[in-house]
Amino acid sequence: MTDLPRKAVARTARLAALPLGYAGRNALGLGKRLGGRPAEAVATEIQQRTADQLFRTLGELKGGAMKFGQALSVLESALPEDLAAPYREQLTRLQDSAPPMPTQTVREALARDLGPDWKQQLVWLDGGPTAAASIGQVHKGRWHDGREVAVKVQYPGAGEALLADLKQLARLGRTVGQLVPGIEIKPLIEELQARAADELDYRLEAEAQTAFAEAYADDPEIVVPRVVAVGETVLITEWLESPASLAQVISDGTQEERDRYGELFARFLFSGPARTGMLHADPHPGNYRILPAPDGGPGRLGVLDYGAVARLGDEGLPEAMGRLIRIAGLKDRDALLAGFREEGFIKDRIQVDPELLVDYFAPFVEPTLVERFRFSREWMQTQFQRINNPRDPGFAVATRLNLPPAYLMIHRTWLGGIGVLSQLGTEAPFRAILTEMLPGFADPDADPETEDEVEG
Repeated sequence: MTDLPRKAVARTARLAALPLGYAGRNALGLGKRLGGRPAEAVATEIQQRTADQLFRTLGELKGGAMKFGQALSVLESALPEDLAAPYREQLTRLQDSAPPMPTQTVREALARDLGPDWKQQLVWLDGGPTAAASIGQVHKGRWHDGREVAVKVQYPGAGEALLADLKQLARLGRTVGQLVPGIEIKPLIEELQARAADELDYRLEAEAQTAFAEAYADDPEIVVPRVVAVGETVLITEWLESPASLAQVISDGTQEERDRYGELFARFLFSGPARTGMLHADPHPGNYRILPAPDGGPGRLGVLDYGAVARLGDEGLPEAMGRLIRIAGLKDRDALLAGFREEGFIKDRIQVDPELLVDYFAPFVEPTLVERFRFSREWMQTQFQRINNPRDPGFAVATRLNLPPAYLMIHRTWLGGIGVLSQLGTEAPFRAILTEMLPGFADPDADPETEDEVEG
C-alpha cells in the first residue's frame, strides 16, 4: 500500500463490504455453534475477525474512512469488555499510524507549495515518514536556519476521498453500527462531515496552531510547536522530539504516567478556549506526545494537529456549560431543567423528568463531586450502558434532548476526552481543574479560600 486509493467505486466497494463480511461471519458462527462449538468462543472469534477487517480497511483507505476509525478509537473505553477486547489492538494502531505514500509524491507537493527552490529552504528531508494519519503524513526535516521541523504533506486526492468516504459511511450508518454496538454512528459521521472542509485547509490549521503556540509559549507543562511555513497541501512546523504518544501510555504506561499525562491532557482541553478562543477538538491519543524531562522529573505534554478546532470566540466555553454542571452536582432538579430549557437543550413543549435529567448528566458530573476522580473503562462502560440501554429509564431522556449547534463539537470533544481519560485510567483533581478553567462552574457565592481548602 503506497498511495491513497482514489477511485470512488473501489473505495465504496471496500466500505460496503464491511457489513457484508460481518453478516457472513455471523452465518459461519451459527454453523459452528450448531456443530457444537461453545457460543462464547465463536462470538469472540467473530469479533476478532470483524475488528481486524474493519480497522485494517479503515486504516488502509485513510481519508474519511480512517478519520471515522480514529473517532471510534477514542470511544473504545465505552464498549463492554467482551466487545472491546478484540478491537483494542486494532484501535490503538489506528490512533498512531497508517501506511505511507511515496517519497516522490512528497517532493512534488513541496515543489508545488514552496516553489522550485524548496530545497534551499528545507535543506534536509527524511526519506521515510515518521507518522501517517487520515489525510496526510509527516516527515522529519531541517529548515535552513538549523531548526528541525515536521513536514506534513496532504495525500493526493485526500479531499475527494474524505468527502466520498463520509458520504458512503453515512449511507451505511445503520449496518456499520452493527460492527461496533454501543456507539452511535450517525451523529459521529454527521460531525465529521460538518468539519471536513476545515480539516483539509492547511492554512486555516496553521492559523489555529499559531494562536495556540503563542498562547502556550511560556507554559511549563504544555508544548505547542510553532508554524514555520504553510501551503495548500504542506504544513511545516517545529519538530517535537518525543519517544511516545498517549497511545503508548494507554497501552503500557505506569500509573504515575497515566495520572500525570491524563491530568495535563485535561488541563489543555479546558485551558485552550480561555487562552485562544478555540477548543482543540480532535482528542485522539496520537495527537498528544510525551516529552520526558531530561533530569527525570515530571514530563511535559506536546500537542499536535490543529485541523479540527471549535472556534468559540473571545468568551471561550459557554458560561452556561459550567453552571449547569455545577447545578447538576447539587441535584437542583428544577434549576437544571430551567437551565436546559434556557440554553435550548429542551424545547418548549417537550417534557422531561428532572430526576432522570440529573442521572443522564452523570458522566459529566460524577468526576466533579470528589477531590480526585479515578477514570476507568469500567466506569465509562457503566455510563454508556445506562444511557444507551432502551430498558433504562434514562434512555428516554436522550430522545427528548436537543443539542444546539454551538455545543455540538464541545459535547463530542468532552465525551471523547472522557473516553481518553478512561482508557488511561487517570486519577486527577478534575473538580479543581473545572473550578479554575471552566466558566460558570465555580460557585459564585463560595469563599475562594474555603474552596481552595476543600479542593486540597
